[in-house]
Amino acid sequence: MNVLGYMQKVGKALMVPVATLPAAAILMGIGYWLDPVGWGAESVLAAFLIKSGGAIIDNMAILFAVGVAFGLSKDKNGSAALAGFICFMVITTLLSPASVAQLIGVDSGEVPAAFGKISNQFIGIVVGIISAEIYNRYSSVELPKALAFFSGKRLVPILTSIAGMGLAFVLLYIWPMIYDALIIFGTKLESMGALGAGLFGFFNRLTLTIGMHHALYPVFWFDVVGINDIPNFLGGAQSIANGTGIPGKTGMYQAGFFPIMMFGLPGAALAMYHCADKANRDKVFSIMLAAAMASFFTGITEPLEFSFMFLAPLLYLLHAVLTGISLYIAASMEWMAGFGFSAGFVDMVLSSQNPLATQWYMLIAQGLVFFVIYYAVFRFVIVKFNLKTPGRGETQNTKISNENVGEITLDYIKALGGKENLLEIDNCITRLRLTVADTSKVDEGRIMQLGAVGVVPVGKQGIQVIIGLGTVDKVAEQMKLAMAR
Repeated sequence: MNVLGYMQKVGKALMVPVATLPAAAILMGIGYWLDPVGWGAESVLAAFLIKSGGAIIDNMAILFAVGVAFGLSKDKNGSAALAGFICFMVITTLLSPASVAQLIGVDSGEVPAAFGKISNQFIGIVVGIISAEIYNRYSSVELPKALAFFSGKRLVPILTSIAGMGLAFVLLYIWPMIYDALIIFGTKLESMGALGAGLFGFFNRLTLTIGMHHALYPVFWFDVVGINDIPNFLGGAQSIANGTGIPGKTGMYQAGFFPIMMFGLPGAALAMYHCADKANRDKVFSIMLAAAMASFFTGITEPLEFSFMFLAPLLYLLHAVLTGISLYIAASMEWMAGFGFSAGFVDMVLSSQNPLATQWYMLIAQGLVFFVIYYAVFRFVIVKFNLKTPGRGETQNTKISNENVGEITLDYIKALGGKENLLEIDNCITRLRLTVADTSKVDEGRIMQLGAVGVVPVGKQGIQVIIGLGTVDKVAEQMKLAMAR
């Protein structure tokens, strides 16, 4: 598989550990609501909830190692997750400051600072990838009879332990250089203050087009180079006490997304609805309403963004620019809110009692302004350049229901070149992620007629078919069943 296609799979696997963040946000959010003054000091229940949520946040690095290993494993087996945990523990134990001091023969005070941050999400991702690859390759190996007990899945933890030792040896020399490079990158943007936050917002949306935003956000949202914006924000009073949380600053890489996801994108949806051909408006309305509600309440934006990302790239570029501007404004004005999942209404409510949520209500005012801006800009550009947004200048695609999903899935398989052309089938929240033998056999026009929002080539053999929230799961499941027959 090509590098870009593989990184797409890694991006999907990252959603496994990231999906644990809502649990932490809910627990800690309720805790702050119960005790908005003492943040656990005056309520046993509040302290119980806050510390329970903190247990997830404080161990995100381990969750990344376990979750990525599980998500990339060929059969989603728990043995792969266990292998990820073992490999992570071997590496972080061998490269702890005390161990490094002993290994290189120096005093603990002379150990490079990089090893004090070895237990981070970046290492967790690398460990998860390595562990999954070992599992996928060796979990079916049969050893000679004398060693038969260690065959198959029992062999994987042994091999990942050895791999952990080997990787620890390599990281002993290169991790300080990697860490320093990440520090320079993160520090450069962090030193730019609000402008750096704006640039992060711009590139975050821009890299979504190829699914590589997962490679960017850990540097700012988690503890890769010390920024750790999400855990520090969710830490609330504890973060303030230990100096990792600064009111008006912590949350600057999150807050500006609220006006975009809760208001800006719904404004874009309304503009696209008004610009649709009259004959198609009823169908476009149902699509846009569902996508706008998902964006507003949960911060799930892919259904909306993919509805125009490939049909009208100019609009998406404007969206990325406006996102950057939103983060810049929020950071400049020190209007802060944070999230455990995404920047939707639910996370805003949960974070409102967090002591680091400074003037969070102003994000609503900012959002109302961005609703008008998105609506006006999108409508003007669509009409001015006659952009083919959903329902505009074309017949609407087939709607997939529980009754016809099986039949349409077979049509998808035919449009993708038939069973023999499909090598791998996977999906994320809105997209089919496919590996095909021959991309020339893929009929993109037919795929669009069947209900897809877009078709994206990824490398030489990768194809992404953007279908939509919820529907893609049905199609992927039916496609796998059809391929098994």
